Amino acid sequence: MMVSIWLHTAARQGVSAFFLVVLLMGQSPIVWAESLAQRYELAGALRHLGALEHTIVGSAAHASVVPGERYHFDYPRLLADLARVRAGIQDYLAPSRAQPRDPAELAGDYRAERGLEPQAPLPPTTAVESRP
Repeated sequence: MMVSIWLHTAARQGVSAFFLVVLLMGQSPIVWAESLAQRYELAGALRHLGALEHTIVGSAAHASVVPGERYHFDYPRLLADLARVRAGIQDYLAPSRAQPRDPAELAGDYRAERGLEPQAPLPPTTAVESRP
């Protein structure tokens, strides 16, 4: 009852219904605009990641093995890290349900020695608190 009187009074004073609904929901239109802009930017980042992955796959295919060279660029590790970044952005944009995320870290070291198998990304580390 009290809400309907307040809405009627606000409508007579020229306050838009949209503003009232947003006000009653507890979020401002600015927050919605920022969220929408952030989603567009993250969708753009996914497109850039796709282009980057395409470039890296092409570069890996054309990378020549130089005999006697000790180090080479670890393309599989870089692609695994980019896939992890992609998964994180996609999980944010379309969450399946509210649960804690997997805190796996990126490998970050893309130089590997020749003759050694490329290393798989390191397993996620978990923080363990020790209590006295």
